[in-house]
Amino acid sequence: MLAELEEVSSEKEEEREMPSLNHSIICSDLIEQLNENKQLKCLPELTLNIGNGITPDISVYEREKIKANFWKDITCYSEMPVLAIEVISASHNIQDLLEKSGILVQHGVKAVWTIEPYSRSIFVTTKEGGKIFYNQEVESEGIKVDFNKIFSS
Repeated sequence: MLAELEEVSSEKEEEREMPSLNHSIICSDLIEQLNENKQLKCLPELTLNIGNGITPDISVYEREKIKANFWKDITCYSEMPVLAIEVISASHNIQDLLEKSGILVQHGVKAVWTIEPYSRSIFVTTKEGGKIFYNQEVESEGIKVDFNKIFSS
């Protein structure tokens, strides 16, 4: 079953449409807020070595665990982030992204935030299950974002 979900998720990754303006603004604002914590490194659109590759909108790592090697690049990264973030665009299906979140958690990502901008909802997926938050501060693994600031911009 897990292999089937990974295959479907990877196929959908390849077919996904371009993100929207709101999607890009939210990702940019999230990275800006997350970068205030100098212990974190936020990487947009990094493909993770899961199935045929899964690419979260933002992967958040502990800064000391991520280093560039300009002599040899990596196209499918094996080290899982502490936090992965997905932002839903008009062309996305929320169910597909929540399934993707489950796959990420099963492969070692501690938490996945799936952000639905229209309702200002943040779905948090962990190995303990899922929770939903609305337009408020959210914290996972010591990483905090105040979504009231994100959605008020």
